[in-house]
Amino acid sequence: MSVWRIKPVSAFEADMKKSDLKRVLTKWGLTSLGIGAIIGGGIFTLTGIAAHDYAGPALALSFVIAGIGCLFASLCYAEFASVLPVEGSAYAYAYGTVGELFAWFIGWNLILEYMMGATTVAVAWSGYFVKLLHLFHIDIPIYLCNDLATATDKCLAAGLAAPSFAFNLPAFLITWVVTAILVKGIKEAASTNNAIVIIKIAVVLFVIIVGAFYINTDNWSPFIPEKVSVIGEDGKETFKFGFGGVLTAATIVFFAYIGFDAVSTQAGEAINPKKDVPFAIVASLVICTVLYILVSLVLTGMVKYDQLDKAAPVASAFSGIGINWAVFIITLAATAGLTSVMLVMMLGQTRIFLGMAKDGLLPKFFRTLHADFKTPHKSTILVGLIISLVAALTPIDKVSEMCSMGTLLAFAMVCVAVMILRYKKPELERPYKTPAVYLVGTLGVAFNIFLMCFVRKETWIAFVIWGVIGIIVYFIYSKRNSNLNKLDHEETL
Repeated sequence: MSVWRIKPVSAFEADMKKSDLKRVLTKWGLTSLGIGAIIGGGIFTLTGIAAHDYAGPALALSFVIAGIGCLFASLCYAEFASVLPVEGSAYAYAYGTVGELFAWFIGWNLILEYMMGATTVAVAWSGYFVKLLHLFHIDIPIYLCNDLATATDKCLAAGLAAPSFAFNLPAFLITWVVTAILVKGIKEAASTNNAIVIIKIAVVLFVIIVGAFYINTDNWSPFIPEKVSVIGEDGKETFKFGFGGVLTAATIVFFAYIGFDAVSTQAGEAINPKKDVPFAIVASLVICTVLYILVSLVLTGMVKYDQLDKAAPVASAFSGIGINWAVFIITLAATAGLTSVMLVMMLGQTRIFLGMAKDGLLPKFFRTLHADFKTPHKSTILVGLIISLVAALTPIDKVSEMCSMGTLLAFAMVCVAVMILRYKKPELERPYKTPAVYLVGTLGVAFNIFLMCFVRKETWIAFVIWGVIGIIVYFIYSKRNSNLNKLDHEETL
């Protein structure tokens, strides 16, 4: 009855055989889901902040560093996906190696990555959608596209009276559109994502190809700007530019990569999960890294890094060279891109819940599948309800950092777990093996812990509170209702 009990690999294999999920995802369908999760608003926003304030033209180097850091975790995910091709992702991997309590804690924190991430994306989508409508001279009232706190700030800044009511209607509606697609089925969700990914990649390639003709190589000099010391409001000294600035920029753009791990949550719906999921995890990360590097080189070549608009760097770069019509295409791509990120995040969240419910750590409600669609429709609707209300009513600009904490913890845990499994179960069949696993795993753990050190103190406090709540829930409900606990009890009798 120990909290460190481990779920046997044979139990995972039994789960796979009796799964009722529809296996319809191909190798490239899974890769498309990965790209859909990774390429979102990050490429259209984070690039501006990172280049303008920290890295300059060396932003491309920051993307290389962040990409390598993610690659360590992705290689570990790939091995696990080939050994345990189930829908639980990092939660399932921890359950099969480290133990139940750790697995629960990882699953609990993945809620931060997926649900909080989807909520943040819904609000970002609303912002881009409002911008898109504005290009057609259609303006939505401030109180109908923001939460009350944000709407009040915007109204006061504009010299208007503060509203007594506010509701982010676009964020609310897009959440329910995505929820409806996910309830209908994985095939429909994948088809929708594929269409959006094609649009996103087409626009990213447009930015790279067209922008390349307007590159002025003088803008790349110096490639790494000289280090600058800045005294913050708190009296602390921070450094911008120089190699330290490049590293800081890497921690910022790292979060543009979050999402590749969502591929592992779709293993239960993959046609050949043991081979295709590892391929899709690594392929989606490599493709997106190459695109990110090329975009950053083009942007800093088109416009001097200190003239990039931090809020809309891609659009401002094209406006700066007189191609104003490109702003419409870029805004449309950002809106579509965020839709697919949201779709994959919500898809991943419901599959995590499904895996945990199958193990008895969550109520049966979360594993109920629709009779026709074969999707966990009840949990999908519940997730959609929570996300839509939080996105419509809550200012989440700072809370969004919480999703990064959940991700970093999951990445570090998978890197630890893959080394443990390789040591304890060297005889297991591994269709994909992480090269130099102990080196890659150690570097993966170090990289993610390093990034966690850059998170604000307030976020750490909130993260600890969330974790304590999770531990309480585990001991009150999950530990007693765990399938492994029931087996232990039967053996004792």
